[in-house]
This record gives sequence, structure tokens and C-alpha cells, in this order.
Amino acid sequence: MISIPTWGDQRNIKVGLLGGSFNPVHSGHLQLARRAFTILQLDQVWLMVSPGNPLKTGKEMASFSERFQGVQKCVDGRHIIATDIESRLYTRYSYDTLKKLYQRFPNCKFVWLMGADGLSQMVFWSRWQKILRLVPIAIFPRPPYIYKALNGKAAQWARSYRLPSQKASVLASYKPPAWVFVPSPENKISATALRAQGRSGL
Repeated sequence: MISIPTWGDQRNIKVGLLGGSFNPVHSGHLQLARRAFTILQLDQVWLMVSPGNPLKTGKEMASFSERFQGVQKCVDGRHIIATDIESRLYTRYSYDTLKKLYQRFPNCKFVWLMGADGLSQMVFWSRWQKILRLVPIAIFPRPPYIYKALNGKAAQWARSYRLPSQKASVLASYKPPAWVFVPSPENKISATALRAQGRSGL
């Protein structure tokens, strides 16, 4: 069993990073994490609960502790792990988080995981082009964003670095920029809809 890395861990392991507000965590998040673990042949997937998403504000945001505990209850803690690492790193933007993670875990092979909705909105992220140059990225289906995402500004900027889906299992070994679209069952559950309905998506 692979234990959770500690600061300065020198092991060469493949780790998928799935960041988000998880407000609340739902089956779509967990399905993506599990498929990434299997298809990308990762050692671990970290669900990084954001202390505060710069692109999301409002009264509907649950407290960090509520969101983090919600994720903790849904993962096995061995292969799929809930982490408050962004809170401990004092980072708010994905680029800053990635830079510090590479410093802390110099031998880890990280892969950034996100749904197609994330790719479609990536041009609004701080230093999004630098993120694409910093870490391999795996994109998973999320209706109705697939067409918009794959034809959007970020995907077009990085089109020459897109790998065939068959290369997903070795994506972690590629030097960025490198990204792949991973065909998989589409999960239409959204955290926004769940909050509006006042129910869980698990």
C-alpha cells in the first residue's frame, strides 16, 4: 500500500490532482477520480479541496471544514485521498499550488485532472498558459461543455500538444505541454444543481 506523501517525499510516484470547491462533493467527482486512477495508471489521486476558488463566490459556499469533511467521508484514503494541501500551502491559484507541489515533492509525476467544463473556462485562470507548460493534463467529458472545451481558446492554443486517447496510460511520463481527452461515461450531475435542490449527489 502506498502511503500519503509527506513534505519532501523523494519517491517517484504518479499522482493525479483534482482541485475544486466540492460544494458539495458528488458522484461525478468520484467517478472522474476513479477513472483517472485506472486509465492513467496512477498511484494516487488527490482531491484538493480549495479554501476559496477565485472564480466562485457567494453565500452558497459552505465552510472549508464542511466541504473537506464531506470529501473525506467519500474516499478510501489510500488511492483516492482528500487533502487540504492548498490551505497548508497558502495558495489560492492553481499555478502557485503546482509550483509549490513540485518543490515539495520533486520526484512525483503529477497529472492535472479536470472536466471539460474546466478546460472551457481555463482562459479565465491566472497564468493558464504557464499551467499548460507546467503539468500534463487529462480532460474528462462533462456535458454540455465537450464541444466548447475542445474547440475553445485553451484547447486551440495547446492543440499541437494533444496526445491520442490511447496515450492516457503514459501521460504522467510526458514532458509538458501535454494533454489528453479521456473518453468516458458522462456524468450530468452538477454541484450547483444539487445545492439548488438541497440534496446530495452520492
